[in-house]
Amino acid sequence: MANPVSEHPIVVGVDGSPAAWRAGAWAAAEAARAHVPLRLVHCCALAVVRQPRHLPPPPAYRTAVLAQGRHWLNDAARRVRACAPDVALSTDMRAGLPADVLIDESRTASLVVVGSRGTGGFRELLLGSVAVALAAHGHCPVIVHRGTDADGQAEDVRPVVVGVDGSPLSDAAVGFAFEEAAARRAPLVAVHTWLDVNTAGMWAGLPTMIDWPTVQADEECVLTQKLARWQKEYETVPVRTVVLRDRPEHALQARSAHAQLVVVGSRGRGSLAALGLGSVSNALLHTARCPVAVVRPESGAVHHLGHNLRPGAFPAA
Repeated sequence: MANPVSEHPIVVGVDGSPAAWRAGAWAAAEAARAHVPLRLVHCCALAVVRQPRHLPPPPAYRTAVLAQGRHWLNDAARRVRACAPDVALSTDMRAGLPADVLIDESRTASLVVVGSRGTGGFRELLLGSVAVALAAHGHCPVIVHRGTDADGQAEDVRPVVVGVDGSPLSDAAVGFAFEEAAARRAPLVAVHTWLDVNTAGMWAGLPTMIDWPTVQADEECVLTQKLARWQKEYETVPVRTVVLRDRPEHALQARSAHAQLVVVGSRGRGSLAALGLGSVSNALLHTARCPVAVVRPESGAVHHLGHNLRPGAFPAA
């Protein structure tokens, strides 16, 4: 059950849940803005049933699972066409686990979008099985949609918020955030914090040893330098900078309540950096109040991660 897919579409994971419907509407608005096609994908993995291991699932069970998947895809396509009739749309039902399939889909996608809560294959999305794997190992920016039905609409004037940690790895996230802000004609809020460990109690005991104004001024210079290249390229994007003595996940989560998108890098300086996903991005996948974009610095070349999976496609029944 596959339609031809144009190059570099926005891919949406579909599972029949309200969260997936909202993610599809957000992605449709994004596809219309960017003039790119939209591809709806349902990941279908047959659940284990109690029967002898050498026997395949009963035909009636497989037929029912495939019929349900086709129904969800058709319903999602109908909803997308209603809110973005001019977007080129395709659908596909893929065999395999959601994380594996969507990582594979990300090889040729411009974005991959998933909902924050789902059913079936996406039920454990925020427990690490899909969102964290996709954000850490996807080959393109990943959007985890968290928010309301209004997210992604053309009249949205809320800012795009980006976390800037001062490292070279955050540069890809900053560039993506500027591009999104320009496309949405939205302001950009660049957030930089300089207390990324919970040491407030220790600092409080040493007030005379820390020159806080000097530290603040130094960190403001860091942010200014990191934004200079992008502000020159995107001169029409209004930029507001925020420099705080705070933990980055706290600062970004607070601002997500009044943002249309929060953008972070996939790696940072936190405890999960070695796993491919920074602690800040991991925290925001769970707590943000708006869609979260996780941007990898490699810009698509991640063969060293070993993800060469090519899950198969179910034939049309």
